[in-house]
Amino acid sequence: MNAEYPLEHGERTGESIILLHGGNVGAWMWEPQVEGLAGRHVITPDVVGFNARAAEAWPGLAGAADDIARIIRERAVDGRAHVVGLSMGAVIAVHLAARHPDVVRSCMVTGAMMVGVSGAQRRVAELQLRAWDRRWFWRMQAAMFRIPADAREQFIAAGMGVSPQTAHAMYGEIFDGSMPQGRFDYEGPMLAIAGEREPKDVQRAFPALRLAMPQTRTWIAPRMPHIWSIKDPELFTRTIVDFVDDRTVPSGR
Repeated sequence: MNAEYPLEHGERTGESIILLHGGNVGAWMWEPQVEGLAGRHVITPDVVGFNARAAEAWPGLAGAADDIARIIRERAVDGRAHVVGLSMGAVIAVHLAARHPDVVRSCMVTGAMMVGVSGAQRRVAELQLRAWDRRWFWRMQAAMFRIPADAREQFIAAGMGVSPQTAHAMYGEIFDGSMPQGRFDYEGPMLAIAGEREPKDVQRAFPALRLAMPQTRTWIAPRMPHIWSIKDPELFTRTIVDFVDDRTVPSGR
């Protein structure tokens, strides 16, 4: 794993796919998906304030979405891309669809907590922020998220590399609920996913996403945790391919 993970993969032909990582990590988390998407043009940026861009000031979710729109216009085939986001990346993807619908071919988000974090989940998260600069905290996070052994040091380094100011600002926006108001102009394909074993705050966002984008389809990934791109990378990649190519959603819940 390399902190300077490549921004682009494959030849710039066909239709581009951009993968937006979760908080506390970086573009390197998508390595299994990049391998599974071989032969396609894939863009894997670090979000502003994270990993190789940790020294940059956090611009807010809207600003992060604007930055991703710039990357798509500069790097994607015809200036448009299929957008896939997980956790923080999913929230940014929703803001991208709201602010820059012209760059989005399709949008698949998983773990998007758009209407805030509530109850015990919020209290635990706020306690975690207090331990942000402690190595033991990141070792615990690596175990909880089932980060593979060969990626744990990269995960710990990436997490500790994020400034407390960025972490507090980013999570503060998400904790309070960051769903853009009103109906979006984006009318393309939209898929919102929640892991069956992740916080219910993700499923609580489904109605708000449907109000903003009535074309939104939803799916509960059976037995999957929040970061299921690592838990079952083959299923995650297959879900991307099926949605991008055929607009199909997995059967079941």
